[in-house]
Amino acid sequence: MNCALLKEALMDFMVEKKVEVMQRVSFDDVPGHICKDLLAAMARRGDVSSDDDDEEEEDMEKNYSKMRIGDLRQKLDEKGLSLDIDGSREALISTLKEHS
Repeated sequence: MNCALLKEALMDFMVEKKVEVMQRVSFDDVPGHICKDLLAAMARRGDVSSDDDDEEEEDMEKNYSKMRIGDLRQKLDEKGLSLDIDGSREALISTLKEHS
């Protein structure tokens, strides 16, 4: 399993079991960039309300940010882009934005 997929699965688990995770896990040493991945998992589940922005670029960015890793890879494949890039969420989104 890819590290990005494993991290995504962990974030989904944490959102699903949020109360238990808050009670049993120490977040003292968690890197700050994990918050972005956790918020993306919450947004996918509908646990985060989205702002109503009419600008197309912002909407596209929000949609990419909410997409699962597999969906981002599929979008890249549909556009005929190489999947040899770093499989991180940030790299996938960046490549999609560059070629939109």
